[in-house]
Amino acid sequence: MSYTDTPLIEVRGLSKSYRRQPVLTDLDLTLPSGIHALLGPNGAGKTTLVNILSTLIPFDRGEVRVLGLDVRRDRKRLQGMISLTGQYAAVDGALSGMENMLMMGQLFGLSRRDAKRRADVLLDRFDLTAAAGKRVSTYSGGMRRKVDIAASLIASPRLIFLDEPTTGLDTRSRQALWDEINALAASGTSIFLTTQYLEEADVLAERILVLDAGRIVADGTAAQLKERVGGSTIQLHDDAGHIVETLPTHGSADDLARQLARIAERRPDVSVTVRKPTMDEVFLELTGQAPADTATKEVAR
Repeated sequence: MSYTDTPLIEVRGLSKSYRRQPVLTDLDLTLPSGIHALLGPNGAGKTTLVNILSTLIPFDRGEVRVLGLDVRRDRKRLQGMISLTGQYAAVDGALSGMENMLMMGQLFGLSRRDAKRRADVLLDRFDLTAAAGKRVSTYSGGMRRKVDIAASLIASPRLIFLDEPTTGLDTRSRQALWDEINALAASGTSIFLTTQYLEEADVLAERILVLDAGRIVADGTAAQLKERVGGSTIQLHDDAGHIVETLPTHGSADDLARQLARIAERRPDVSVTVRKPTMDEVFLELTGQAPADTATKEVAR
């Protein structure tokens, strides 16, 4: 079987509990190569799933294969083919940012020259060039996080796991990571990321999984998940900007053209917007909870 025929991730009947408290329950999942995002409320089991897939923790029951390899029997071999960035920075504070990058590159089998070339690009992209020669122990928390992410991206492994990678990053660094993810995917590396930023999943992922109470409750493209909470609508606004009417639409050019022509005839005084469901609405519909980033914004207000 070729690599292209082998599922990226294949899970059958996966269960995991902590102190008799179920975290993942009879999970089944098959994913092809590509960029996949895992969403879910706090405590849904996202990090537990990532840690199992990346060989970090054992599980109770089931079968788990990553890149065609059994995560138990082929653990050592698999670890040489994947990379993981967890929720907390795991860099060596006694080394400089550049030294951490070079060490990770050489662990992945890059020559020192290639590791240095790649490190220079990533450190610049994450605004760390000026601090590259300083010990990471002197870095701020945000800078340590950026080094950790950059180090996990230095090579091009078959699969990279990113567990909430952009939490705490500024907008520019978040965009830099998105650019790197897309570049790596274009070169053949697959990405499996968890995120609390729904925009991130919407922008990056070819396929989005929603995990709730240890089970996958939805699986599809962003467009498919949005269809679950209703299609696009045409909103009519008065001069004050208030919505005076809402009309359903298929979203196709033909349907929009017909409806807009009809609106122009009977309501020429209104302004019109076309609205699509948001990932926030999808998340709320599927889990009954507001996403963590939305809740945080509401508290901040």
